[in-house]
Amino acid sequence: MLRQSRKEFLKTMVAGSAGLAMSSSIFPSKAFAGIAGANERINVAIIGANGRGNYMASKFAQADQVKVTYVCDVDERVIGKVQKRLDKNYGYKPKGEKDFRKMLEDHSVDAVYIATPDHWHTPASILALQAGKHVFVEKPSSHNPREGELFLQAHQKYGKVVQMGNQQRSAPETIEAIAMIHDGVIGRAYFGKAWYANNRKSIGVGKVVKIPHWLDWDLYQGPAPRTDYRDNIVHYNWHWFKRWGTGEILNNGTHEVDICRWALDVNYPVRVTSSGGRYAFRDDWEFYDTQVASFDYPDRKTIVWEGRSCNGFQLYGRGRGSIIFGTEGTAIIDRNGYEFYDRSGKLMKEAKASSKNATLNTRGGGNLDDLHITNFMNAIRVGEKLHSPIEEGNVSVTTCLLGNIAQEVGRTLKTDPQTGKILHDDDAMRYWGRVYEKGWEPVV
Repeated sequence: MLRQSRKEFLKTMVAGSAGLAMSSSIFPSKAFAGIAGANERINVAIIGANGRGNYMASKFAQADQVKVTYVCDVDERVIGKVQKRLDKNYGYKPKGEKDFRKMLEDHSVDAVYIATPDHWHTPASILALQAGKHVFVEKPSSHNPREGELFLQAHQKYGKVVQMGNQQRSAPETIEAIAMIHDGVIGRAYFGKAWYANNRKSIGVGKVVKIPHWLDWDLYQGPAPRTDYRDNIVHYNWHWFKRWGTGEILNNGTHEVDICRWALDVNYPVRVTSSGGRYAFRDDWEFYDTQVASFDYPDRKTIVWEGRSCNGFQLYGRGRGSIIFGTEGTAIIDRNGYEFYDRSGKLMKEAKASSKNATLNTRGGGNLDDLHITNFMNAIRVGEKLHSPIEEGNVSVTTCLLGNIAQEVGRTLKTDPQTGKILHDDDAMRYWGRVYEKGWEPVV
């Protein structure tokens, strides 16, 4: 056989993979109008409607043949704001419910979208599955690895559609880039570096204060052990407390670690290390504003995540992204496109997203959420293949959680590449699960 030049091969692959991306990601659900069941309206409940959930409520309301019928939040002020906006923009007012568990009793609800603090993601998802609802849950899908196992058990038992909110999996340019990597455009891909850099401010030292009248603090805590209410937790800073959050590596690192893992075509690592700490400020932040986690895989592959929450100096001209190194070249992939370089550093191919996607804000923006929602709805209606099924999302989440465990114990973890379980380290395995408030434990 004649050897095809890399340039010719690249052109061929771009054309082929672009077609794949278009067919699976871009067309809205109305493309299936001739298929039985494709035009049925899907009723969605929003669970957690502040910040990201607030933004996504409008995204679901915009989707073809979708209606937001419930807005659920422990902050009664947020419910009213979302109801008012949907009424103004879409001509209807969804029901408001403080306790989402009451909403689950309504058989007219087909699916739920979950954007609560991390400690509620798995417990709420399991309850929704048990109530017969499809689930779209934000990353990370679990607060600890044991919850990931329970989530997968529930999904298998109840058989509903479950998509995780790592929306770059639905980006046509990313789908195209991964296809090219898998087909050898940069040779054998062996090293992925993911990064996130922001300029977050100090959260200060919180004071114990009276619980606001608008907040159900008991329901907010839910499965987490009870503690006093402080004035620097609600709404966003819970990310940095171990009771409720999972730190920056799960908050943002999940996205890019997932892209690297996808590109390298790896499952769980065999070795995990992490270094870093809380360096920028002395405050209540319990996780790490600076963290470098490394994941080694079979077949001589490695992924490294670098997180800098409080120093926004960009890498490769980006505040976040993934770079994949191969034996014959390099690929840089982010939410707004990709660039492919040969071994000499010459640009071979680049692609830009059709619309600008947000990278560092806390809500989102651009068309990736539209594409991810469309994929979720088409999976419910006509069985379209999910871009981020929970089985796949859970591997990336558990991988990042292992990074936090390695940081916590201060040593290298040896792990099972099939399950992610920590080997020969009982002390580290104590972090595989968590302690729950009595009576709030998730049960499948």
